[in-house]
Formats: sequence, structure tokens, C-alpha cells
Amino acid sequence: MDTTPILRISKTSLSALLIAIPFLLPPMAAQAAGTLQKINESGTISIGFRDSAPPFSYLSADRQAIGYSVDICVKITEAIKRELKRSNLTVKYVPVSSSSRITALTSQEIDLECGSTTNTAERRKQVDFTIPTFMAATRLLAKEESGIRSIFDLSGKKVAATQGTSSEQFFKEQNESRSLRATMILGKDHVESFSFVESGKANAFIMDDVMLYSLRSTAKNPADYAISREALTVEPLAIMLRKDDPSFKKLVDTEVARIITQGEIHPIYRKWFESPIPPHGNNLKMPMSYMLRDSFKVPTA
Repeated sequence: MDTTPILRISKTSLSALLIAIPFLLPPMAAQAAGTLQKINESGTISIGFRDSAPPFSYLSADRQAIGYSVDICVKITEAIKRELKRSNLTVKYVPVSSSSRITALTSQEIDLECGSTTNTAERRKQVDFTIPTFMAATRLLAKEESGIRSIFDLSGKKVAATQGTSSEQFFKEQNESRSLRATMILGKDHVESFSFVESGKANAFIMDDVMLYSLRSTAKNPADYAISREALTVEPLAIMLRKDDPSFKKLVDTEVARIITQGEIHPIYRKWFESPIPPHGNNLKMPMSYMLRDSFKVPTA
């Protein structure tokens, strides 16, 4: 004879329990309704962008969000409108910073973050990412006449880095492990670090290649500076979205893959990296790297 106790719940207790269940679920479960439903109900797509991260996302002279990542997100919003069959959805641009972008996403203030965010394992604990849209590499900038083309050319030289960046830490490790005996000079920001090379105070500047190309484009004579072909580190940049929302991620990934495989990504790239860009008409003259081109052959998240 089975003597297992039987748990009896009154109708009143059962009703109370069913009412309480939604409030007992963890935050991610409460998100199960999904971003598409949120957008459909609110009638608004909220796009997070960086207001000072050219050429990825920044403000134009008339205070509009523009940039490489923004252009990609414009196409994603059109795909969302098609999916929901709502051409009248409002697109709202919300400025975010490096410190606020993840919180803005997880708190549902924004639905997509379209800036210059690196896809890292640490960040994937909190958010998700689309298919990579860019490959950033750490490189060296030096005067053309210096002959510096590789990290091995920095032996005994003075190297500029921007204080508090990953490039600073990376070069400290390389300087020690490779016994370069180089002297590091820290700038308070990227502009100051670049000025050290301009003035001859430093022989080279180590930083993400996009920033190096951007700074070189502002120089009086950009041709006076060379950027190394050697990639010291490689990091994928992608559009950020909330975790545990498979239907929304599938839609966004499908659209990003379509943009890439149908070749629409190339004119967008040329517009922001190989052409004069607002507000001053600077041209980064940054051809698409073989790493990015190769990643576009088989785009995967």
C-alpha cells in the first residue's frame, strides 16, 4: 500500500498561487514576451547609439544619429516593420555611453545598441550579440619615414598609448614578454597620444585601427603617417541585443546576414570608411581588412 503523503491545496490557495507565479519568476522569464511584442505594443523601436564614436555612430551637425552601425540598424528596423506588418512604427534614437549601454538594454530602455561594442565572453553573460559587423584590430601608427611597421621595430623606442585603454595593458605585457625595452608614454586621451607622435615625443602610437585611421585623417598631412598591416589583436564588433529572446535574435541575425550576403554591406562600408564623412569631410581611407572580408563570406553569430 502506497503511504506517500498527498499534498492537498484548496481552491483559494491554488488561485493565490497562480496569481503569485508571475511575480516569483526571475527577471529573464518576465522577458519571455519578447522584444517583438514590446515593439508591437508600444509602436516604437528604440535604438541605442553612441553620440561620439565615429564612424560607427555619432551626431551629425543637425543632431541626427549617423554612422556605419546606424545605417545597418536602419535596415534592421525595416525588417522589423516587415515582420510585424507595421510600416508606421516610430524609430526612437537614444544616446548611450560605454558605461550605460548594457543597463539601457537590459532595462528595456533600448531594443538594440548600434554603436561600436566588442563581443566579449564577459558581456555575453548579460547580453547577446548579432553576427559581427566589423573586426577591430590593434595596430601601430608611426611616421612614414620611421620605418616602423612591426612590434619588433619598437625595441628601445618610445611608444604612446592612451591611459586606461586595453592597448596600454596589452603593450605592457608585450614589452615585457618580448624584452623590447621600450618606454611607454601615456596620453590622457587619443588626441594627446597622437600628438606625441606628431611632435616626435613618441616613435609610435598603439591603438585600435579605426581610431588610428580616424586620427590620421585629421592630420595636416595624413600621408606622413603609416599604420601597420600587422594585427596585434583582433576583436569582433557587433550590434547588441537582449539575452534569451530567440525569435528577435533570429530576425536580426537573418537581416544582418542578408545585408552581408547580398552585398549591401559594401557600399555602407565604403560610405563610412573610404569616403569623406560628416561633419568635416575627413576620409579615413581604411580599406576593408581581409579578416572582415573573410568573415563576410560565411556570416555567423
